[in-house]
Formats: sequence, structure tokens, C-alpha cells
Amino acid sequence: MVVNNKVDSLSYDVEAPPPSAAGAAAGQAPPPASPAPAPAPATHAPVTREGGAASVLELHKVSLPERRTTAKALRQRLAEVFFPDDPLHQFKNQSSARRLVLALHYFFPIFQWGSAYSPRLLRSDLVAGLTIASLAIPQGISYAKLANLPPIVGLYSSFVPPLIYALLGSSRDLAVGPVSIASLVMGSMLRDAVSPDEQPLLYLQLAFTATFFAGVFQASLGFLRLGFIVDFLSKATLTGFMGGAAVIVSLQQLKGLLGISHFTSHMGFLDVMRSVVNRHDEWKWQTIVMGSAFLAILLLTRQISARNPKLFWVSAGAPLASVIISTILSFIWKSPSISVIGILPRGVNPPSANMLSFSGSYVALTIKTGIMTGILSLTEGIAVGRTFASINNYQVDGNKEMMAIGLMNMAGSCASCYVTTGSFSRSAVNYSAGCRTALSNVVMAAAVLVTLLFLMPLFHYTPNVILAAIIITAVVGLVDVRGAARLWKVDKLDFLACVAAFLGVLLVSVQTGLGVAVGISLFKVLLQVTRPNVVVEGLVPGTQSYRSVAQYREAVRVPGFLVVGVESAVYFANSMYLVERVMRYLRDEEERALKSNHPSIRCVVLDMGAVAAIDTSGLDALSELKKVLDKRNIELVLANPVGSVAERMFNSAVGESFGSGRLFFSVAEAVAAGACKAAQP
Repeated sequence: MVVNNKVDSLSYDVEAPPPSAAGAAAGQAPPPASPAPAPAPATHAPVTREGGAASVLELHKVSLPERRTTAKALRQRLAEVFFPDDPLHQFKNQSSARRLVLALHYFFPIFQWGSAYSPRLLRSDLVAGLTIASLAIPQGISYAKLANLPPIVGLYSSFVPPLIYALLGSSRDLAVGPVSIASLVMGSMLRDAVSPDEQPLLYLQLAFTATFFAGVFQASLGFLRLGFIVDFLSKATLTGFMGGAAVIVSLQQLKGLLGISHFTSHMGFLDVMRSVVNRHDEWKWQTIVMGSAFLAILLLTRQISARNPKLFWVSAGAPLASVIISTILSFIWKSPSISVIGILPRGVNPPSANMLSFSGSYVALTIKTGIMTGILSLTEGIAVGRTFASINNYQVDGNKEMMAIGLMNMAGSCASCYVTTGSFSRSAVNYSAGCRTALSNVVMAAAVLVTLLFLMPLFHYTPNVILAAIIITAVVGLVDVRGAARLWKVDKLDFLACVAAFLGVLLVSVQTGLGVAVGISLFKVLLQVTRPNVVVEGLVPGTQSYRSVAQYREAVRVPGFLVVGVESAVYFANSMYLVERVMRYLRDEEERALKSNHPSIRCVVLDMGAVAAIDTSGLDALSELKKVLDKRNIELVLANPVGSVAERMFNSAVGESFGSGRLFFSVAEAVAAGACKAAQP
């Protein structure tokens, strides 16, 4: 599509830039010579260089992409949506035997790194595995209590899932086990329907069933390559949600730190504080002294390791050391004021497949709980895996990770485990301890196995207050004050989303906070889709580029022309907004031209370079806009449409209504051609 009218050379004036911009422009070097024109058919139109000198600008053809059949176009589109990483590329031009090996490597990464394993790597993984085991054992017991489950379930969940992840997972640094937020969400959602104290067996049954549904949901996302759904939880809303959940988790531990026997089952901030105050007669000074002392020690070791990463082992070993020391003190003291864990069963995970329930009145609850905890654990696990992968310069396949974590939870639900994922604290220790492969998870699981078989009686006198101190130490890092401050500085809307999610968790409930987080994320997406950025553009002196006059102060408007840049795809949801914005800009520019004694607007140029896609509603909106402007003797032209947009216009009646004289290769060519038309008699 070309402008077929041959025109003579002509100059047109531009508005003078502001004084500061004019001075900057005056000091600029002459523009470089134009590149050689493309061999496509072209005609000539004028363009004004800096200083007012006229030169001839070639009008290039707006080309269409290669014509494709409907089946081919659909196949390519689906491949872009579901297989953006082209996972089958490695199988091309390979023999059958090699393809079998690559398939084993792809579905079972253990065969890939296991084939090149060496004793040198074993030493590093052995040290890392034993180090994270010292952290995983006390955290597993603590997080199980956070989920209102028996403490032994936390250890079960630190044994089977890491073995499965070592077989299927693609991250070298991810340390798998129970995590605080998923434990809190599961505990709060299930406790609203079933009391873990009055109906412990039913509660345990619901927890395992919810874990199974979480695994099914996670594995389905990975298998169907729908991982982008998890991305609807933005970083801002997650920051607020995690911070609010961390505060709630810490407040819940006041029961253990103060020695309160009768504590509220609600999660709201006001309910917890009211229970703390009303039960002040149950406070026990022995528990307060022990809890405060160990909490201070744990927080101190955390600070030591944070300031000197080489001393990572200080914070990693502190929880287990605190458990050992507090257990010895409790055994010697044997004070009735300090509650202890009690007897823990010895032995490996008992099978629990017979406890999974897929019928009855609680199925909807377990499905909802599974989806909620599944989303949170996926978000944390994949984010942690990608973080350490970028540090060590390797890639983690998000969809494969979803399948690995999902299958891990499905299998875990049949082996007395609840929801597990990659923990940031344990993964950080794993990385700092020098892990080289996922074998560190196997070493950790072996250490937990030894604990389950032989060391369970030693935990009988472990005080509950030390578990509360460990939980507070683990979650305090989730309150990201600096991250919230950065959000305020960069994006006020993101900051409001963060605060809303934080207050939703803190003042109402964890479920409400999570719902607010998801709702705000969706609202932000809808806001950006329905209200795209539309800007007025001007010519940057010394160039042929048109940029936003709000961003580039030296950019100047061309009298008689309104250049509008559309910086978003045009869909049914925003097409009418685009028309309204263009008409508003046209009104403002006409008023501005009248005050400045400049020519009235005779041409509107839509810069379509940033419009990645357009649907039928968008095409109809352009057609309606053209009709409205035609009635006012104002020409509407389109510049720089991308391939997909040009193709859809070409295949519709809208393209025919615009014709070849209203589609241009660039804004500069559109303005030059319009100026030439205006000068013709």
C-alpha cells in the first residue's frame, strides 16, 4: 500500500520548542544521512530538516506478513501461548536413541545431573543437606503446629516430598518442605469448618485431601502449560499479603510465648489482641522468660548471618541448637508451667491414601483450600527457584517445576504429608552451604529419616514456646518494609494494592487478604487493558522521530496535524476509550491552535507502532472514528501498523475504507504526505 501521488518538494513549519529545548536543539550535531531506501516501491514527499530546509522523503510500502492458512496461523498462535520456550527444539534432528535419552533428561532431571555426578559434588551436597536438615527438623515440627496438625506430620512432610522433588525438580538449590504461609492458610481455612481439637481425625483427613487437590491443581497447570495464571498475583500484592500473614503468624505465637492455654481460634488482629489482653491471668512468667531469651538469640543469629553471609551456619544451626538446649532445660526443670510437645510416634510415614475423601459435605472446602494453598506454594517455590537459578546462571522451567511440585504433593498426601514447596529460608541456607545438585534434598530426607526412626523420644520434653520462637524468627523476614517503600517511590497504585492486601489479612482474615490480593491484581490488569496509555506526539528536532511531548520536552507539534500515539493493543474493552481520547485531544489541540493563531487541525495521525494486536471491535472503532472526522473535513491516517494489525485491516472492510493513501510506513512519512496534499491546489 503506497501513496501514489507524486509530489514536489515542499517545506512546512513546526512550532518553536520551549527556550530550554531550543537551546539544546541548537547545540546538536547535524542529523546523520538517511539509510539507503528499501527496494520496495516508493514515492516521494517532503520533510523538513532542522532549520527549516526542505528535503525529499521516500514513502515506503506498508507490507503485510506472509499469508498463512487458518490452520497454520492457529497452530503458531497456540505454540506462542503454550510453548513460548519451544521445549521440543532439543529433539530436532536427533536419532531415536538420543531422543529417548533427552526425554529422560527432560522429564527426570536427575538423569541429567546424575550422569555427570562426582565425589567432589557429593561432598558439597552432603554438607548442604545436613545443614538444611538442622533447620528443616525444627521448622517442620513448628509449621505443622501452625497448620493445627500433629507435629510429627511436619517431619513426615520433610521426608517424602524432598525425595520426589530430587527426582523430578529442575532446580539445584531449592530445599523442599513445609512453609509458613501455606501452613497458616490451610490451618485457618480448615479450622473455620472443623475443630482440630474436637475432631482431630476428620481435620487430618481434610488436610490430606486438600493437599491432594493442591497437587492436582499444580500439576495440571504445569501439564497444560498454564503457569501464567499464577502470575496474576503481582509482586506488590504478594508483598502486602506476605507481610500481613507474617504479622498474623507472629501474633498467633503469643499463645506459646505467653503460655496461654485458652486462645482465640480467629486470625484477625483485633481478635488476637483481645484474647491476649483478656487472658492475661493465664500468662506464665517461666514461659515468657524462656521464650523471650531464645527469641532474642534466634533473631541475633539471623542478623549475624545477614551481615556476614559466610556465617550462614550460625542462623542455620540456631533453631536445632535452641531445640536441644530448651529440651534439656525443660527435662531438668520439669515445670508444669511450660507445656511440651509430648510423645511423638516413632517410624516412617504411614500410608494415608485411605484417608483421602472425595465425597461428602467437605469436598468444596478441601478443593478451595487446595487451590489457595496450591497457588501460594507454587508462587513461592517457583520464585525461589528462579531467584537462585539467576544467581548461578542456569534456567528453571516454570511448567516443569509446577508438575514436580504438584506430583510431589499428590504423592505426599498419600504418605501422611501436607502441602510442601520450596522454602526461601532453607533454600538460602542450602545455597550458602554450597549445594551443587538436588541431592542435598536426598541427604536432608535421610537425616529426617534417621530422626523419625531413632530420635523421636528425645523431642518429648521440647517446649512449645521454642517452636513459637522459631516460627516468629522464620516469618519476620517476610515483612518487607523496604520493598513497600520502593513501591511507593515507583508506583503509587502498586503501593495501594500492597497496603490493601496487608490490611485485608491483618484486620479481616487470611482468606480475605488473599482474595483482596487476587482481586487487586485482576483490577490492575483490567485497568491497564481498558484504559491504555494514549499520548500526543511531536517531532524531535534533528530527527524524523515523533515522541510523546510529555516525555520529550524538546518535541514540537506540527501545525495542522495531531499525532496520537497508542501504546497498547486495541480490544473491545478499550476501543471506545481510544476514540474518546482522540476526540478530546482533537478538541484541546483545536483550542490551542486558535489561541496561537495556528492553522486548524486538518489531519489526525495515529501512531500504531506500539499496537501489538487489534480485534474486530477495535477495527470498527477506527472506522467510526474515520467517519466522524470525515464529517469535519479532517483526515485520519494510520502510521507504522505492525504485521498482525496490518493483516487484520487488509482482511476487513476497514482496510478498504482507509485505502492505500491512509496507511503509512512511519509518522514522518504520514505528516510529509499530508503536508504535500494540503499544498496542492
